[in-house]
Amino acid sequence: MTRSNDEVGALFSEYADLISITGGDAFRARVYEKAARAIAGHHADVAKLDVKGLQEIPGVGASIAEKVVEYFREGSVSAVEELRARIPAGVRRLTAVPTLGPKKALVLYEELGIASVEELTDAVHAERLRDLKGFGPKTEENILHGIALLQSSGDRVLLDAATGLAEDVVAALSRVRGCRDCAYAGSLRRFRETVGDIDVLAAATDSAPLMRAFTELPYVTEVVAHGPTKTSVRTNRGLAVDLRVVPPDSWGAALQYFTGSKAHNIRTRELALHQGLKLSEYGLFDAESGEKTVSRTEEDVYARLGLPWIPPPLREDRGEIEAGLRGELPDLVRETDIRGDLHTHTDLTDGLAPLEEMVAAAAERGYAYYAVTDHAPNLYMQRMTDDRMLAQRERVRELDGAYGRRRGGRAGMRLLHGTELNIDPDGEVDWPAEFLAGFDLCVASVHSHFNQDRDALTRRIVRACENPHVNIIGHPTTRLIGRRPGVDADLDAVFEACARTGTALEVNAHPDRLDLRDEDILRARRHGVKFAVDSDAHAVLHLAHLRYGIGTAQRGWLTKDDVINTWPEARLRRFLRKGRAKGRPAS
Repeated sequence: MTRSNDEVGALFSEYADLISITGGDAFRARVYEKAARAIAGHHADVAKLDVKGLQEIPGVGASIAEKVVEYFREGSVSAVEELRARIPAGVRRLTAVPTLGPKKALVLYEELGIASVEELTDAVHAERLRDLKGFGPKTEENILHGIALLQSSGDRVLLDAATGLAEDVVAALSRVRGCRDCAYAGSLRRFRETVGDIDVLAAATDSAPLMRAFTELPYVTEVVAHGPTKTSVRTNRGLAVDLRVVPPDSWGAALQYFTGSKAHNIRTRELALHQGLKLSEYGLFDAESGEKTVSRTEEDVYARLGLPWIPPPLREDRGEIEAGLRGELPDLVRETDIRGDLHTHTDLTDGLAPLEEMVAAAAERGYAYYAVTDHAPNLYMQRMTDDRMLAQRERVRELDGAYGRRRGGRAGMRLLHGTELNIDPDGEVDWPAEFLAGFDLCVASVHSHFNQDRDALTRRIVRACENPHVNIIGHPTTRLIGRRPGVDADLDAVFEACARTGTALEVNAHPDRLDLRDEDILRARRHGVKFAVDSDAHAVLHLAHLRYGIGTAQRGWLTKDDVINTWPEARLRRFLRKGRAKGRPAS
């Protein structure tokens, strides 16, 4: 379920937007943006903190702390409500369109009276925007892209929000007397990047106690349908949840069926028919006699069809059936295979926690190595300098000496000092070669000029791959799910360049990104590319986002050998040298 911290973070993000729309102070808007990130990423429940406790969160001053307390006391914040009242609802609706900022939304409302996405679509097609200052054919194209993105996302939510709620429901129902099994299924179990609703499955001989407990969960706001086998509810997080209860001896067949995908299920049913069987959510039956053969576990169902158990992220009818029949399913990478995180941030730039806290949290996760990669100077708002970066390097080396020692019979954690470089419009990066040579690794990412033409964007990223100091291309398409489409580059040319130069592609695990997408991972893998599954953590809590990157990597059929941060440190460091002279040795 969404945490109180996320609620407040979303509120202050909206407040920052409202300040911008009304022409308020840009610095003040940035203060609330930073506070929103800090509160959302804070480890403790802010609903339980007083003003003094809230002020211990970085970026939260007395005024912001008082607003947090007001929110939990009153259910709203008067300052936010006042700004909401000043802005027409139509303008707020327009700001939901990705690529359309608050200032342009206000201009459209004031100059053309546009107050809905439908009116905006009509105005673009009628070319009414072109007479406005700052608008033109390219702006129209971007707006249409944003509208399509908004419409395609619909009421779907990001993976982390859906997972949190699903895990709460499963945990609660698993404690109900008589519950034999309980799990979430559907697209969430397959690690789809967004989820429309949640399917929960339970096994019990008597469904009544489970259905009653389900409808009485504290976050249920409406019971849509109630029955002995299926109950549907709406929750205060905007997600619908369906609970189905099946007999224990149908558990495996039901879990396979309700996990999907539809295309995968069609193929398994076809396979059953060819063997004189009938497969449904109730079991696998002999087509002639109607006698149930197997259904207790998913493994039993797949085995009777002549298949190994197929991991849910693969169940998209993208060759998994054929690979299973040939005995060639990949041994997918798992979260437990990850030996370290290679893209993280601290409060030296836009992170929320000090270096020491991030390193301690990484060590708690049992990592063998951990990279700190704060932003480089060309992302100007981060105010990075050579001296600040070198001072951090010295501190990283000190911590490496402390954390790298073997403790209690367990190997230590080695620290790598890196940076996230900016890929400039011409493909250059922030620092000269002699400065870059001092880093253990460099992640390079596109952070601006997203609307360059296809050829320019492709050359730009390929040139970054060809830089001998660039080891990983971070969040390669720059997309933000439901808010910003990926850049229009020739990805196959980028993949070829990565394979040729020994540059890894990132699978960015942040639920807003999940970049590369699973489809792109499949294509890149065919080129022989290696990958890094990273959290891009900006707070201690973000380190746990790695699970979503692993799910995406699994959907892209990646194995341990494909993912460089599953490798032993010595092999990783050889890869990071990228053909350069040998750097600081591992120990």
